[in-house]
Amino acid sequence: MAYSDRELIARIVQCEAGGEGENGMKAVASVIMNRVNSSEGEYSRISQGGSIRNIIFQARQFDCATDTLLGRYNPQNIYNMVPTEEHYNIADWAMAGNKLNEVGECLWYLNPFKPSCSSTFPSNGSGTFHTRLGEHCFYRPTASYADT
Repeated sequence: MAYSDRELIARIVQCEAGGEGENGMKAVASVIMNRVNSSEGEYSRISQGGSIRNIIFQARQFDCATDTLLGRYNPQNIYNMVPTEEHYNIADWAMAGNKLNEVGECLWYLNPFKPSCSSTFPSNGSGTFHTRLGEHCFYRPTASYADT
């Protein structure tokens, strides 16, 4: 059975940021919807006019969207999540066009597993550091992103 867009967002939010509190989960949902609604660059092509499914399942983007990482079983995946009302409420909030102000137009986030965030991400330099919320660093697109 294929998950609905609402179910996908609730599961990915729980999996990617379930320990980050409401703002952390809303930040992840905001990044997903920023990608879905991107009007230029890679995510515009991937979303094909607004596909949440295409964005979430784009290869090598969200570790939680796959049950295999580096050739090994990944137990922390969306298929093992059991979203609560809070996760569904955040999915509804994001799908209604809301976004966390602290994240703005950010298209990427990552947990660096260290106290500091690098100044650019991804490796092609198309994103620049914007803010850190909890354990995650958030990056907004640079002018070069449009050419990705």
